[in-house]
Amino acid sequence: MAETVDLNPAIVEALYGEALTLADRARDTFDLSGRITTVSENEDLARVALSCEALRTTTRMMHAIAWLLNQRAHFAGELSAAQLRRHGHLPPSQAEPDADQLALLSPEVNELIERSRRFYARIQRLDDASRSQFEGHPTTVHDLRNRLDKAV
Repeated sequence: MAETVDLNPAIVEALYGEALTLADRARDTFDLSGRITTVSENEDLARVALSCEALRTTTRMMHAIAWLLNQRAHFAGELSAAQLRRHGHLPPSQAEPDADQLALLSPEVNELIERSRRFYARIQRLDDASRSQFEGHPTTVHDLRNRLDKAV
């Protein structure tokens, strides 16, 4: 069954607010979690895991926010539909996090990482569904080529 999407400004604004809240929480969490509380031989590994997941999570959220900003610009008339199709795509999701690294992090950090992954997956589904609407519709260039072929 094909997914249908009817993105509208209200949905985009709600998702944008949720994304900003989640990005703020990520910033706060990773700022505060720079202190590893358990001292063990895994302390260095935990710091590396924390740094890696902080980078992945913030990158994930910034990609989602950028996608939402493009949608907002389109609804505000600042981007045409063609510009949005050409430049407004969401990068593919990142590789699954390493379970051994996640085990070194606190439950709060793991919960935040998972929330950001679920949020990105929601945005990815919207992006995929909105792109599928344009499949089978010729672009202006294809339409012009077809007209030229018929004329010649």
